[in-house]
Amino acid sequence: MKFLSVLLGLVSCSSSQQCTPTSSAPSETIFSFYDLKATTIDGEVFDFASLRGKRVLIVNTASECGFTPQYKELQALWESCDTSKFIILGFPSNDFGAQEPGTEKEVSAFCQKNYGVTFLMMSKVVTKKGPDQHPVYQWLTSKEKNGTSNAVVRWNFHKFLIDEKGQWVSSLLSVSSPSGRKIRSFAAKK
Repeated sequence: MKFLSVLLGLVSCSSSQQCTPTSSAPSETIFSFYDLKATTIDGEVFDFASLRGKRVLIVNTASECGFTPQYKELQALWESCDTSKFIILGFPSNDFGAQEPGTEKEVSAFCQKNYGVTFLMMSKVVTKKGPDQHPVYQWLTSKEKNGTSNAVVRWNFHKFLIDEKGQWVSSLLSVSSPSGRKIRSFAAKK
């Protein structure tokens, strides 16, 4: 009987409330990368569930940044990889230096005309932490959500690597070249 009393003391609930443990253990809000959705630059809903089994590079982009020429390297990477196993998602953002002032239509035209971009571009989003941060970037920057690491997007062309199991792998600063060894080896894994 003493055991039952102790066991009942560990849980606090009534018939009108949800039962909750009385311990102070932190609750986890980790959820799957594959639960995320975003809108493409053409206005279509993109379900991240379609990325199962693929390695993913996510990058926030801007058309008027010193790192903008990385579009060329990103496109070259995209063209050199097995796109059935690797995908690039570009997220235009005006968060840093107001360097992406254009509309989605203008961004799309800029990317196509200047860099021949054919990898998937998404609609403009907020990447900085705060109340308007896009859910994809909430997941990328919060250990509570991704289960691996906290990160801060510091500038345009910050990169994140997600493995084929939807696990957060790495956060890379803007200076990390898409043609650098780390990103190329991640993209080319068998």
